[in-house]
Amino acid sequence: MTISDTIAAISTPPGEGAIAVVRISGANAIEIADKIFRGKEKPSRFASHVQHLGEIFSAENELIDQAVVSVHRAPASYTGEDLVEISCHGGTLVSAKVLETCLRADVRAARPGEFTERAFLNGKMDLTQAEAVIDLIRARTDLALRSATEQLEGRLGDRIRKIRDELIALLAHINASIDFPEEGIAPDEGEMLRDRLDSIREEIGVLLATADQGRVLREGVRVVIYGATNAGKSSLLNRLLGYDRVIVSDTHGTTRDTIEETFNLQGIPIRLLDTAGLRVSGSDLEREGIARTEKSLQLADLRLHIADCSAPKPPHFNSRKLSEFNGQADDLNEIVVLNKSDLPEDADWKNFGALRISCLTREGLPQLQKEILTRIRQQNLRPESSIAINTRHRDCLRRALESCDLARAALGQGVSTEYIAVDLDKALHAVGEVIGVTDVEQILDSVFSQFCIGK
Repeated sequence: MTISDTIAAISTPPGEGAIAVVRISGANAIEIADKIFRGKEKPSRFASHVQHLGEIFSAENELIDQAVVSVHRAPASYTGEDLVEISCHGGTLVSAKVLETCLRADVRAARPGEFTERAFLNGKMDLTQAEAVIDLIRARTDLALRSATEQLEGRLGDRIRKIRDELIALLAHINASIDFPEEGIAPDEGEMLRDRLDSIREEIGVLLATADQGRVLREGVRVVIYGATNAGKSSLLNRLLGYDRVIVSDTHGTTRDTIEETFNLQGIPIRLLDTAGLRVSGSDLEREGIARTEKSLQLADLRLHIADCSAPKPPHFNSRKLSEFNGQADDLNEIVVLNKSDLPEDADWKNFGALRISCLTREGLPQLQKEILTRIRQQNLRPESSIAINTRHRDCLRRALESCDLARAALGQGVSTEYIAVDLDKALHAVGEVIGVTDVEQILDSVFSQFCIGK
């Protein structure tokens, strides 16, 4: 992977704002700045990390904008290369004109995430820190923000390096005994070798246990609201969000597609999905919506099954297995909610132990939110630690643990140390993939493609 060319991109979000930032990074970044910037002195004479006011001119000597320019000399820059930042006015056209001027001065447009990729390739951060940049940008709760910040500071990377160092030490000792038997270097025997390997397996297991919490921090808990038509699903979504996101109507089948929004419930990102009402329908469009409802239910972390307590009990409730204790579904993934408690309750619901709420008066909503948090905690989905791995980390660590388990089993069977070394070498490679210390160009492409251009 070459990083010899000079790149440029707009690093601020599209649209209008006070300023827009255009970044140039690479060996020729400062030379390019000399060509397009006019001020009291050329950028090549700037002290590093000091801003200078001047003007940006095109190759045709056309004034583009007044701007503030700073030079960040390698290696003390975000990318580890010479980097120039141009802060111009934040209009869509003017920032595009500044970028175009850079590109016409023999600069290549950056790919998504390429600035952070270069920071990784130049040793400014490990791969977990690079991933933390996008987590930081996407954080929706205080805990997600803290998790991303600590990962960016290197806490997760430090734990991975510790595991890797322990594997290297163990593997080096075993390989030495294999390669130099005449030196009398014996591998750790019996209990000592097993203890060292068990310690590594335990540390990997502790990190793997944070995978679901990491998913929650990054993606949110998937909560699906479903039930018969006109039960109040859309009204409940609006109440939980705190604003009117969905059209509410007495007409059956108003919601025909899945609608998703996210809100923060005591530090936990909740992805709420409002679904099409369940009923027999002659409409192809409505049937498609009901099919999507069923698919959403299969992927849900938690289901809110809502019914209208002022109407007779729907037929599908009679076949549900309900706990004798509280009338809730035995499945911890589901909460039964009876809406419209402000109206007289139909006799069918007598002694039916569900949560009763009124989306009209808000009665019972605090209790519902409390129950949602309880169910999340019971499923171990509530993030308690700021260190939480992502899906890619989980895949790497699972492979590492499987290889360590094979090595551990081989130890118990008295297998030759050469075979144990092969399994440990696979574990070492898998752990190294987490922080990007092996040949993982395909993994890098996957990671950095998630970034916006200019980051």
